[in-house]
Amino acid sequence: MVRNKGARYASLVAAGVLAFGALAACGSDSSDGDSSSDNSTSSGDSSAPAEVTGKIGVILPDTTTSPRWEANDRPSLQAAFDAAGVESVIDNAGGDKAKFGQICDSMINEGVTVLMIVNLDSESGAACLHKAADAGVQSIDYDRLTLGGGASFYVSFDNVAVGGLMGTGIQACLDDLGKTKANIVYVNGDPSDNNAALFKQGYEEALKPKIDSGDYTLVGDQSGFWDATKAGTAYEQMYAQNNGKIDGVVSANDTMAGGIIARMKDNGTAGTVPVTGQDASVEGLQNILAGYQCGTVYKNTDLEAKAASDLAIALITGGDTASLATGSVTDSETGQDVPSSLAIPVWVTTDNIQTVFDDGFASAADVCVDEFAKACQKYDVH
Repeated sequence: MVRNKGARYASLVAAGVLAFGALAACGSDSSDGDSSSDNSTSSGDSSAPAEVTGKIGVILPDTTTSPRWEANDRPSLQAAFDAAGVESVIDNAGGDKAKFGQICDSMINEGVTVLMIVNLDSESGAACLHKAADAGVQSIDYDRLTLGGGASFYVSFDNVAVGGLMGTGIQACLDDLGKTKANIVYVNGDPSDNNAALFKQGYEEALKPKIDSGDYTLVGDQSGFWDATKAGTAYEQMYAQNNGKIDGVVSANDTMAGGIIARMKDNGTAGTVPVTGQDASVEGLQNILAGYQCGTVYKNTDLEAKAASDLAIALITGGDTASLATGSVTDSETGQDVPSSLAIPVWVTTDNIQTVFDDGFASAADVCVDEFAKACQKYDVH
């Protein structure tokens, strides 16, 4: 049974397991997303040690590219703000740039003190951040760096390291199959998402020695645009182009991996060709347990939420932000370094899958259903 989100958040903080990597790097979903202020705004908790005068606005991007935004990030952020006793409003743009802009304008007009965004793309994200700056509102890029946006801070995971885990993960899965020579393909994220470039940088770097030595041959490299159907189509095209001779797939997240695995089921190769993923989604965890997906990159959103909340409070109160943002990431468009806090991701396979459930990030009641119940028993998922 999954633990109460706020309770697990509080215990995580009390245990002091928040970890961040100080790093200088180059460049850089549940509900329907139409949340109202009635269910997305919370006032300060009377049990907080001190009253914080200010309001934080958060714009999440969509409900389709990954289930994490609504299933994990929203409750993690809400719990963090509630624990800190700060008023907040969290809304979701539903993948619509016009709606994103409307939410941005509304939050600025409502007088938020700090605006935190997950951009849909850098252009629309930067337009929002520039409006915030003009209104004297400080800003935080959450999870994705907005190129040219000039955010005050950036909070995310080490996204090059995320990609690196996919690269080393696919190698380990191929090794387990005894494949020393392999044809591999990349199914990348949306080119408009700066994180997609960082993920790719990570797995390219990790796999370069194998490719340079001739052990692995890259026989396909396409974008899946964070979409299951588009990713499945991209994989099917590469599969046909290579006469079915594909031994491993680096998929940049679980949503796309699901679309790829569906095509593999159609051609009879599901479970024989390892596929990577990211986000530790319910579908991703189920595919790992079933043997269709070799692993996923687990990013505990409580870590991001705690860092973002701490920074937002410091911005509101004039507190010490230097001790909270100990690294920096370079905006490749402006050349400016953005003060950053980067959390550490974890590669998850059947060997350590219980960690995701122990943290309360996923629930066995959601994952261990129907045909997956037996696999959960096998791997002692509870």
